[in-house]
Amino acid sequence: MPSVRSTGRVWAANRHGVDYEAEAARLGPPVVPIIDSHTHIHGPLACRVYDRARRMYGVERTYTMSQLPLAAAVRDALGESIRFITIPTWGSADRESAHRGQYLKDIEVFHRDFGARMMKVWASPRLRDFLPGGATDLQDIDSAWRREHCRVAQSLGMMFMVHVADPDTWFKTKYSDSGVYGTKAHQYVGLERMLDEFSSPWIAAHMGGWPEDLKFLDGMLTRHPNLHIDTSATKWIVRELSKHPRREVVEFFTKWRGRVLFGTDLVVMEDQLSPKKSGLSAMGDLASSPDEAFDLYCSRHHALRVMFEGEGDVDSPIADPDLKMVEPTKYNEMSGPTLRGFGLPRDVLADLYRGAAERLVEAWWARG
Repeated sequence: MPSVRSTGRVWAANRHGVDYEAEAARLGPPVVPIIDSHTHIHGPLACRVYDRARRMYGVERTYTMSQLPLAAAVRDALGESIRFITIPTWGSADRESAHRGQYLKDIEVFHRDFGARMMKVWASPRLRDFLPGGATDLQDIDSAWRREHCRVAQSLGMMFMVHVADPDTWFKTKYSDSGVYGTKAHQYVGLERMLDEFSSPWIAAHMGGWPEDLKFLDGMLTRHPNLHIDTSATKWIVRELSKHPRREVVEFFTKWRGRVLFGTDLVVMEDQLSPKKSGLSAMGDLASSPDEAFDLYCSRHHALRVMFEGEGDVDSPIADPDLKMVEPTKYNEMSGPTLRGFGLPRDVLADLYRGAAERLVEAWWARG
């Protein structure tokens, strides 16, 4: 990968030791200022490091899923450039209630105190491992609890974001027991029912949870006019989109321009600023100093912009542990996938980076 300057520091978020500030200058400003529709920003100090990184890569506004007790500090630090998406309080001591009855109350608080106009439905198969008893009353996206959460949100004028499935690599490994986790295709049966039942707009995160299968996504988008998708989960999206021929990806993004939003899925937190960790989230281990955190936050913006704007195949700057998970004899902890430059047309880029979010999310917020 070409570089203007090298830092000499090679690690998981910077496999080539590049100077991300110099790389951002080499890329130049994006075709339009970017709206990032999918992040998780926490911490008064970490979010300032994030602010420097996002602005360097052309991000003007960020939509964040911040835990409720931490949201005020983020708002105070980032002001009008940040907007909140309602999520459960993952750090709650009472996990059972946090994802059930307490979430009904949190939806209302996010709406009233933080102006939230979107509610997150997190329906990853991992929920079975996260909650005691396997979360049998929550694991299906169209369960009674999920419907009640959506009814309350829709009554407040909210739209929805949904995490419905995880990478194919996970279904080959950690979810290989389909008796526990179901098949990947099964995750979408309930989602299609929810899309029909709740007519407000939906954004299915992480390229709808299936960047591996663009034909499937094309069918979902065709069947459900209220469905949109975002490009969040950078490592996953870079790895899987880059396996497709350039022509297919360009055709997909062109056909569905206005229904695909830019997102990074960056997780920003105070634990990433020092070696001392609280243990609240494994995401805190992704960096251990302000400089590392800055590299981490830059790396996701950099990889996505190079993929969408660049030409040809390069080596991803980000280590991808899913490679080793599936083929442990071929890959190691520092292995990265090919990153394919798709060179999207400028008008398609403009819709991906900003236009789609303006017409959908920004317009929804403006309704009040």
